[in-house]
Amino acid sequence: MAANVLAAFRFNGNPSPQEDARVLEVALAPLAGDAHEIWTVDGEVVSGRQDDLRWSRGGGWLFCALEADERIQGGPEGAARHAYATLARFLGQQPECHVQRLWNYLGGINRGEGDDERYKQFCHGRAEGMGDWFASGFPAATAIGHHAGEHLLQVYLLAGPSPGHRVENPRQVSAWEYPRQYGRTPPTFSRATVLCTGDALAISGTASVIGHATAHEGDVVAQLDETLRNLDALLASGNMPAGFDRHSPLKVYVRHPDDARLIHDTLARRLPDVPLVLLHGDICRADLLLEIDGWRYGHSRITLSDGAAPLSSQA
Repeated sequence: MAANVLAAFRFNGNPSPQEDARVLEVALAPLAGDAHEIWTVDGEVVSGRQDDLRWSRGGGWLFCALEADERIQGGPEGAARHAYATLARFLGQQPECHVQRLWNYLGGINRGEGDDERYKQFCHGRAEGMGDWFASGFPAATAIGHHAGEHLLQVYLLAGPSPGHRVENPRQVSAWEYPRQYGRTPPTFSRATVLCTGDALAISGTASVIGHATAHEGDVVAQLDETLRNLDALLASGNMPAGFDRHSPLKVYVRHPDDARLIHDTLARRLPDVPLVLLHGDICRADLLLEIDGWRYGHSRITLSDGAAPLSSQA
């Protein structure tokens, strides 16, 4: 692997451990698009491991990943608490201590009723584990359900030497202000983060939500349209150029694989130059059929590749 690769992700519904600390097999099966994502930076990268945490740094950026076993940690709440407490301790000792973006993948995300729903348990454990880690504001994040075994929690992040700028969506209630119906502990993330370089927007998992309520239940096309409206609102709030282009790779999480072709073809018409990967994943609400996250790049020192050719970070 090239010396300037900070992290490489392989999407695989049956993930396996990787010897290289920079490589993570993400427990999501690809439905369309390239099944790889690569982060590259300016300069050489060094990497290592510390117990169940892996890390790499270079070019002023830090990648960290942790895989927790719920069977050892006591369910989704305990696994989330362990993962976030471990990451918080590690990041607190690093020069690149400011988290810009987080990803969370857990099994059976919608299983359980009321406060016993696994996603709600995860949210509570995450908040307890992070403590006051994000007292100044939450970073962008994604939480998606995988089908690779309910015991596996995967968390990974991108951090830098100074804080990013948190961005909210004027069309939506901020996640941490959700009413009690969404659990005893609300989700803790911002809708997007402008990276500390000031020229790239890291977009959280975005779905068909207006205010705090799901819109267009049961209608995948209408949910996709609403999601795109929310993405456009985030670009405006983040002072990014309107629209998405070939420097704006997007991940589309699809609940029902039978919807993948329709979603892909619709996006290919609406966003013809945008690199897309569609992944089989459950959204954090059972009535949401898809979610999209990704990047809007300017001149950041970090770039993403789809595994075939680099996606330039130049506007």
